[in-house]
Amino acid sequence: MHDEFLCHVTAYGVCDGRRIGVPLGTYRAPTLALALWWLRDRASWIAQRLDPQPDAEHLPPGALVPVAETVPDVPTLLRAWCADPGQQERVAEELAAGRLVRIATSDDTTEYELLAESVDALRMQRAAPSLGVPVA
Repeated sequence: MHDEFLCHVTAYGVCDGRRIGVPLGTYRAPTLALALWWLRDRASWIAQRLDPQPDAEHLPPGALVPVAETVPDVPTLLRAWCADPGQQERVAEELAAGRLVRIATSDDTTEYELLAESVDALRMQRAAPSLGVPVA
């Protein structure tokens, strides 16, 4: 059983022709339950910022405009992922087995990525014998 998990959230976009990643948060979760909670919390956090209430006090009138029907609805996709017990169970099983989990969605300008992996699995990969050139 893997007991500790490293979680990351990153947004990727293109700037000056290059793909740029902007870290939105990192969390070292001491338990699987807390790793899942943090991933859901960050997905909800992104969804709320991308799709706030139109009458929110901090937004000037007319600041929000609808996007085209062809643009993927990232906030809805992230909220659906958070609310799907089956998907949560699959993520839990993958993490418990020591596998990297990546949840990603994108709209027409930005990709949003949530990653989680077992700290124990990372340590085991580093401790594995190298098949490269021996060090003198």
